[in-house]
Amino acid sequence: MKYNRHARILEIIDKYVIETQEDLAEKLKEAGMDVTQATVSRDIKDLRLIKVMTNEGVYKYASMSQTEGMVSNKLLTIFSESFVSSDYANNIVVVKTLSGMAQACAAAIDSLKWPEIVGTIAGDDNIMIVCRAEKFAEEMVNKFNRMAK
Repeated sequence: MKYNRHARILEIIDKYVIETQEDLAEKLKEAGMDVTQATVSRDIKDLRLIKVMTNEGVYKYASMSQTEGMVSNKLLTIFSESFVSSDYANNIVVVKTLSGMAQACAAAIDSLKWPEIVGTIAGDDNIMIVCRAEKFAEEMVNKFNRMAK
């Protein structure tokens, strides 16, 4: 029962702008689930739902995975706006950025969670990326050039 309710809650917050626990309880009741505000409160805590601002300026419930996507998109915008060039030698990729933007670009790269990347080190306007193999480094340079356009 609890898992069905949790699945339904995730569907509801994905489909509707749910601003309050009462709104969520009402949607669950419409779906045939009789819940109390206390149950909804526990479910929100169990699901680790947070409130995020919509484009319309109202706060709504969202899951952490939804907000991760929003953060990743912002970081990728920062990456594309500050990327200058990239090149590789063996399994190491060097990305050149606008001055002062390497840290933000490295965070964007890290947020992609590509398994072929071992790690990144950022300076002021350069990022060194260690790849698992040279073939990945070459692919990475091509991906970065496409992302920057």
